[in-house]
Amino acid sequence: MQNKRIQQLQSFCNNLGVEMKDLELLDMALTHTSYAHEAKQNPKPHHNERIEFLGDSVLSVIVSTYMYKNFPELAEGQLTKLRAYLVCEASLYEYAKKIYLGDFLKLGRGEELSGGRERPSILADAFESVLGAIYLDQGFEVVQHYLLEMMQPEIDYICRHGIFNDHKTRLQEFLQRDGDVDISYHLLGSTGPEHEKVFTSEVSVDGRVIGKGRGRTKKDSEQHAAQQALAQLHVQPKE
Repeated sequence: MQNKRIQQLQSFCNNLGVEMKDLELLDMALTHTSYAHEAKQNPKPHHNERIEFLGDSVLSVIVSTYMYKNFPELAEGQLTKLRAYLVCEASLYEYAKKIYLGDFLKLGRGEELSGGRERPSILADAFESVLGAIYLDQGFEVVQHYLLEMMQPEIDYICRHGIFNDHKTRLQEFLQRDGDVDISYHLLGSTGPEHEKVFTSEVSVDGRVIGKGRGRTKKDSEQHAAQQALAQLHVQPKE
C-alpha cells in the first residue's frame, strides 16, 4: 500500500477515534465495487460488499440488544419498526457524513464523476463496511462502544417518543420555547442523475442559517438540515 494511502487511512482512524491494526482491512472496507471493477491490476483489489454484509449484522445486533435491554415495555413489532428506522439508509448516511467517510472512499471514475462521494446509498453501505472492519480488527466490545457512543441519543429519543417526532418538529419546539421565531427551509439545489438525485437544503431562524442537510427527497434534506441544526445547538433528546 502506498504511503499516501496509509496516511489517509490513519487520518480516517483519527476521525473514527479507533486505532485500527489492519489498515489493509480498513482500505478494503472503503473500496467501492466500481473501483475494484475498473482496476487494471491482476488480481483485482477486494471491494467492500462482503464486509458490508458482516457490518450490517453487527449493526443490527448492537442496536437490537440495546433496545431489548433498555426498553422492556416495547413489543416485538414496535422494536422491529423502530430499529428499521434507526438503521435505514438516511440515518446511516448522516453518521457517515459525521466521520467524513466520503473523503476516504475509493471509487471508480464513473462513480466519482457522478457524485458518488455524496451518494447516500454508497455512504450508508460503506458505513456498515467500516463497522465490519472495526469488529474484525478490534472485537465486538470496541465496535459496540463506538457505535452506541454515536447512536445512543437517537435510539433513546426514538424509542421513547416514536418515529413521528421528527427533527423538524424537535427543532421548532426548541426554538419556539420562549416565543415565536421565523423558521424557514430553503432548497439550495440538487446533484446526481435523475433516478438518484441528492437534494441540499438549509434551515434558517430569523434569517440566520443554522443547519444544512442532504437527502434523496426535498423533505429528507429538510429533515437532515434540522438534524444538523439540533446538533449545532447541542439540543439533547427529551427525557
